[in-house]
Amino acid sequence: MKRMTIILFCLLCVNFIAAQEQAIKITNEAFPKEFIIKEGRRIKIQTTDGQKISGRFSIENSNTILIKNQRITLADIESIKRHPLLLSIFTSGFFIYGGAITAGFGIIIGAFIQSSGFLLTIPAAGMIYTGIKSPNFNRKFKKDRSWTFELTTSSP
Repeated sequence: MKRMTIILFCLLCVNFIAAQEQAIKITNEAFPKEFIIKEGRRIKIQTTDGQKISGRFSIENSNTILIKNQRITLADIESIKRHPLLLSIFTSGFFIYGGAITAGFGIIIGAFIQSSGFLLTIPAAGMIYTGIKSPNFNRKFKKDRSWTFELTTSSP
C-alpha cells in the first residue's frame, strides 16, 4: 500500500511538471494588473516598424514568438491584443448581413413607398464596410501605456 501511494504521488508530480504551458504575461507598471495569454491563442500584434500581424502564436525561446512563420522578439512588439476567431466571425457576419438587410429594406422602401427610403443605404454601406474591416472589441495592451510583455510558464 505504501509503495502504491509513493508511485501515485510521483505520477502526479510528473503530471504537474509536464502540464505547464508557456504564455505571454502582460503586466502594467503603474497598476498591479496582470493578464496572461496562453500559447496557441490567436493574437493581433503591431510591431515597432508598423507591421500588423495576426494569427496563432507559438513560443520559440526566452524572448521570441512565432506568428505565421515570422519571428518577432518581445522588444519589437508595440501593442498586443487577443483576436478570437469566433468573435471576429460573429461580428463581421453580423455587420455584413445587417448592412445587406438594411440596404435591401432601403431599396424596397425607396422604390415602392417613399423616395427618402433610399437614405437607408448610407448606414447600410457603413455597416458593410465595418463588417469587412472585422472589428475587434478586445482590449489593446500598448507599450507606451506602461504595459510590459514577458514570457512565462503557467499551469492549466
